[in-house]
Amino acid sequence: MRIPFQRLAADADPGVRQAVERVLASGRFVLGPEVEAFERAFAASIGVAHAVGVASGTDAITLALTAAGIGPGDRVLTAAFSTGYTAIGIRHAGATPVFADVEPGSLCLDAGAVAPALEEQEVQAILPVHLFGGAGASWGMLLELADRHRVPVIEDACQAHGARSSGRVLGSFGRAAAFSFYPTKNLAALGDAGLVATSDEALAARVRSLRSGAQGKRHHHLALGWNSRLDEIQAAVLNERLPGLPEANQRRAALARRYRESLDGLPLRFVTPGPGVEGSSHLLVIRTARRDALREHLEGAGIDALVHYPAALTEQPAFSDAAVAGGACPVAEAAAREVLSLPLHPGLSEHEVNRIAAAVRAFFARQEPGGAVSE
Repeated sequence: MRIPFQRLAADADPGVRQAVERVLASGRFVLGPEVEAFERAFAASIGVAHAVGVASGTDAITLALTAAGIGPGDRVLTAAFSTGYTAIGIRHAGATPVFADVEPGSLCLDAGAVAPALEEQEVQAILPVHLFGGAGASWGMLLELADRHRVPVIEDACQAHGARSSGRVLGSFGRAAAFSFYPTKNLAALGDAGLVATSDEALAARVRSLRSGAQGKRHHHLALGWNSRLDEIQAAVLNERLPGLPEANQRRAALARRYRESLDGLPLRFVTPGPGVEGSSHLLVIRTARRDALREHLEGAGIDALVHYPAALTEQPAFSDAAVAGGACPVAEAAAREVLSLPLHPGLSEHEVNRIAAAVRAFFARQEPGGAVSE
């Protein structure tokens, strides 16, 4: 039987069905009591004062930046290895991305690459990406640099639901944070959904205004806003699923440990958060120079594996005019050629993990004379 990368069907979740039916019966579908309840609950869960539901994680990045005063002519420093939507969010705010290299172990923004960029380039904000649900070994140093240079930090926490660094929830460190609740996330909606988290009351108020066309009163627009509102059905589903997030993350972490134990000793590396970081285990990512051949082997064994991400942001045509700190990001570009994500979700069984691990081990066991791995 094939092992899919994800299992997203919600039919077996009666609480989700009841939440949807409750909204359908109410006749209120946009910015109602379900959104307000979820905003309060999510803010409390990560320890910030305000949460503002929006239409997607990309919009959350854009609106957080805009509400922080970032716009045309400004430069936002971010990681060179991430989904393209990180940089798209910066662009939609009118700002220009500045890409900096990432750490080899976590693939999160490297404070060592950020430090000279802050000295040499005029940067109005830093947008670190909590890639795969973690933070890097230099996360604390990055925050210190931002504070020293008086540059606001807007966290891309779209993959980091429930992750912590030194006991504090990621998404609560910066001036604001963007979250995504796309169906594949640890905390998942049934469609697109996002949120801006912040303890800055004025910034939260600006996001609330901007998400609804920047209206002072109905049909009176004070600025060019967005139409980016979290709908009631998605909010109800998210509020239903929020209490189960810690347990689901623990299950992900246990499966990730099983993978590491089963694949120990093979010529591959795991992408892992830095010391003191309890990641969300959003993805289980390995690195190998034989990534494409391994993926083909797993496909033949009935196992889905995906590449997150096949090109660094410095290699994306859409951002060819962006600035690059230090002139190059070799760690990010090397990672794009080597990363492979194996199935990891709470519904995955240990038997399936064992089968996947066995398939990976079988791939590396196929040695030609002289030690070369055969195709």
